[in-house]
Amino acid sequence: MDHSFETQVLIIGGGATGTGLARDLALRGIQSILTEKGDINAGASGGNHGLLHSGARYVSSDSAVAAECRAENELLKKLAPHCIEETGGLFVAVAGDDETHVADFPHLCERAGIPATRLDIQDARELEPVLSPDTIAVYQVEDASIDPFKLSLENMAQAQALGSRLFRHTQLMGFTMGRSSIRSALLQDIKTGEEMVIDPEMVVNAAGAWAGEVAALAGLSIQILYSKGSLLVTDRRITRRIINRLREPSDGDILVPGGTVSILGTTSVRVDSLEDIRPTPDEINLIVDEGSAMIPMLAKTRYIRAYAGVRPLLKPEVEENDRSATRGFTLLDHAEEGLENFVTIPGGKLTTYRFMAEKTADLVCERLGIPRPCLTRTEPLPSTEAGRWSEPGLGPRDWIRDKNPENPILCECEMVPQSIIRRVIESITAQHERPDLQAIGLRSRMGKGSCQGTFCGKRVLAHMIEQGDVAGEEGLAHLRHFLQSRWKGERPVLWGDQLMQAELKEALYCGLSDLERYPRMRKA
Repeated sequence: MDHSFETQVLIIGGGATGTGLARDLALRGIQSILTEKGDINAGASGGNHGLLHSGARYVSSDSAVAAECRAENELLKKLAPHCIEETGGLFVAVAGDDETHVADFPHLCERAGIPATRLDIQDARELEPVLSPDTIAVYQVEDASIDPFKLSLENMAQAQALGSRLFRHTQLMGFTMGRSSIRSALLQDIKTGEEMVIDPEMVVNAAGAWAGEVAALAGLSIQILYSKGSLLVTDRRITRRIINRLREPSDGDILVPGGTVSILGTTSVRVDSLEDIRPTPDEINLIVDEGSAMIPMLAKTRYIRAYAGVRPLLKPEVEENDRSATRGFTLLDHAEEGLENFVTIPGGKLTTYRFMAEKTADLVCERLGIPRPCLTRTEPLPSTEAGRWSEPGLGPRDWIRDKNPENPILCECEMVPQSIIRRVIESITAQHERPDLQAIGLRSRMGKGSCQGTFCGKRVLAHMIEQGDVAGEEGLAHLRHFLQSRWKGERPVLWGDQLMQAELKEALYCGLSDLERYPRMRKA
């Protein structure tokens, strides 16, 4: 195997911005290699609401971001409709909320060009019966739900089809520096320990919260604030529309329906380290308390897991709080600091990922002397096999239509049949990667239901063993790793029915199967 590669652009970070940039460059005929130390959307791109903002949330706090969100919302609905559910959204104020903010809201939306229609409260409660009886004002906006995993997988799949390369589970170890440029990058495969050298013409730092660490390897300093946001996943879909609290952005004020569940959040907690990012009991209690003020049933809802992401915020000159820090992005051209082939793209929103990638690609093209226009503004995002099965509901339709007795359901919560698991495995293999339960779960609905992998984990592993995808202790190690990742999300919500579910899982895997005695994941 050749462990040395040349490329026009090395992209560091496999979130929405990195994968979107890979596609943008590929459409311009520019070759890239994307390296990601985890898997697709391992950072903030996989730890968010999945909310395609209309921009209304930011009309009072950041009008520039509000305008960017409005424009990209409209574009993405046209160009990537298969990644989006056009739920619509409501902004809801309840008794005790700031009535001055409520009164200003429609005027601020109008100034930003964001449609916002006032609804009669009774009509709003007919649309969404779970709204609080203490509701005092409701506005309808054009929010939508977007699948961040499908989005990034589709972007990367088209980039690869056009000649780009993806190295998953591959960490940047360091740079070899020239006088005014990065000459090469040393990467290491986390699973095998193999090293490779990349010789790029340009390097783009799209590492999100890790952007400061990547810049430090090039001898530069970027001041990044780490703002942790925690979210909760309900066991079922609570509303048809996205529900926002009509107040200044705060904690526990957004409920986003997506597929068969809803996501409630978020918080904003300053953290000093990116190690062991997880929700805390205090955050969970705060989110439930705040969310139930606009939707009372959230106080008694079953939550099947919690998760957290870290917002990479550029440090402002005057620090107030993380909510006041801009949600916009800044494209940092390090030529001003003596590195002519290194740029960093921190900050931003999932909603504005395409715009961020466009502006970054424009700068890259300028540096490379390749005057080619952006095509992602007009070219639809193709639907591919790589991202198809992350969409809820596709499995049951295929299974019912085929009526094949030799195609059993392996994940009952999300109705994922064996045939879909097989196609996901084949898609991973086609990208020259070895499948494991974690990768399969990311690319499908497997493990995302109320049992959180209790039954589908062992069923899918058994299928993989039967098909020769994995064998022996390696398979058990994969199962253990998969269950541990599910447990990380279950641990903060262990009360009521979910506690009983966790006890069943422990009895099955530890009491009956004695899985904790088997070896942990180890390098191949």
